[in-house]
Amino acid sequence: MTSKFAIAGTALLLQSGIAHSAEIKVLSTQATEEAYRELVPQFEKATGHKVVTVFTGTLDANKRLAAGETYDLLIMASDAIDGHIKGGKVAGGRIDLAKSGVALGVKTGAPKPDIGSVEALKTTVLAAKSIGYATGPSGIYMVSLFEKLGLTEALKPKLKQTTSGVFVGTLIASGEAEIGFQQVSELIHFPGVDYVGPLPAEVQRYTTFSSGVIAGTAQADAAKALAAFISAPTAVQAYKKRGMEPG
Repeated sequence: MTSKFAIAGTALLLQSGIAHSAEIKVLSTQATEEAYRELVPQFEKATGHKVVTVFTGTLDANKRLAAGETYDLLIMASDAIDGHIKGGKVAGGRIDLAKSGVALGVKTGAPKPDIGSVEALKTTVLAAKSIGYATGPSGIYMVSLFEKLGLTEALKPKLKQTTSGVFVGTLIASGEAEIGFQQVSELIHFPGVDYVGPLPAEVQRYTTFSSGVIAGTAQADAAKALAAFISAPTAVQAYKKRGMEPG
């Protein structure tokens, strides 16, 4: 759940951060990237801290951590953060930022298929020549959904999975995938992609994206201040503009 500290302590942390500026190294997956890029300059201006961020996919982020790369703050899906808390990589609990559902996109100018119901969704994916999906939470979910709908064998030859850190929108915009599924926030404004809409409510899956301070970092206070800033009520609008909801 969202830490009370993330809301109540924001002002205090920002005030204390100004006196001792730091460089904060962040490792982040990409669902919150657009909102984060809007919020971080505000945080830097308010605190004097400098934020250096690596954006990548979930699989690559976990490989970087396993390889011993050092960071101060981690941003990923909440269940992944929980796993890193259990594994001792993240200390001090989880701070939820925002949540996103899964959506469909097509190449700019292409006809927008109907996904307004589960039956319409089935018709659309069966008719598609190729289907893009991700390695992260949305991709894992779509594979399970296709199985649940009894479509696995029919769709297997059409599926095109991105490599970790590559947006599904890249496949759609290039024409490698006729349609593609990913988090709403990762498709809604992607260049070369027309956003179709979210999955039907009956089969929608929301993923909460969260932050956690890396255990043992010398910049724990600054990292906590950043986490508080990007999870505060004042940050909500930045997420909503990208189709996300408060975490």
